[in-house]
Amino acid sequence: MRARLDHLVVSALQQGAAVPAFTCYDFTTALAVVAAAEEAGCGAILLVAPKTAATPNGLRLITALRGLADSAAVPIAVQLDHASDLRVIADAVAAGADSVLADGSSLPYEDNIALVREARAVLAAQGHADVVIEAELGGLAGDEDRAFGADAAGPLTDGAGAATGTGAASAGLTDSGQVEDFVARTGAQLLAVAVGNVHGKYKGEPQLRWDVLQDIAVRTHIPLVLHGASGIPAEELVKAAAMNVGKVNFNTELRTGVLATLESETASHRADGENLQGLLGKWNAAAKDFAAGALSTLTK
Repeated sequence: MRARLDHLVVSALQQGAAVPAFTCYDFTTALAVVAAAEEAGCGAILLVAPKTAATPNGLRLITALRGLADSAAVPIAVQLDHASDLRVIADAVAAGADSVLADGSSLPYEDNIALVREARAVLAAQGHADVVIEAELGGLAGDEDRAFGADAAGPLTDGAGAATGTGAASAGLTDSGQVEDFVARTGAQLLAVAVGNVHGKYKGEPQLRWDVLQDIAVRTHIPLVLHGASGIPAEELVKAAAMNVGKVNFNTELRTGVLATLESETASHRADGENLQGLLGKWNAAAKDFAAGALSTLTK
């Protein structure tokens, strides 16, 4: 069933839980995620990467995901992830996305605010003032679409340049002192934060700054979002909801599992009369198993 992203997340937080969000580059993975959510009786979020949404077929995928979400037995939201191109944002919403991460985190602070406000204005002008806007403050290392991005090395730094963990030299922790001003001026309904989390694979053990997250949580009433959850141990993720993190994004582990399954199963299914249907079943099962595990972790 259709669900507003902010309502879905707030409802989960009220129950001491968070909602998992899964990047879906294809419909097979999305079917698996929704099936896992329905079996768990929990809501979920289907994410679409901006590179996907920038193509005609990507917009068709968003429309298909909208239909899938609307027919699901549990609340499902469809979100455009990490978008900074206003045209892509407008097109994705027109295709069926009900929420957007207007991501200006790589920009100077004032420009980040300006991007989020402009995205809101563009959508309102097109009759989509009800679209939920997530914004991001602080820089995450890595690449959302590739496990080993060009920037996935070097120390994370805080505002003073002090090393804080593993990530890209260009990444930095969210400055908690900016949070209240940023939320007030952007009108964002969710805030993605950088607390040592990275996109892609972690080098070594993730070193999340729970102290920074706690400081951010007491400075804003809106739900927080943790990106780069792949690789963070379950025993760490379960702490998130207690610090007002209501949305947790997964990508790398999901697609790694799918690709590993395809690699191991393709030869046997080719030998079995080019059995694509059977191979798709294995793909679906791999994605569903991962989604089920994430749902279980975040709703404990």
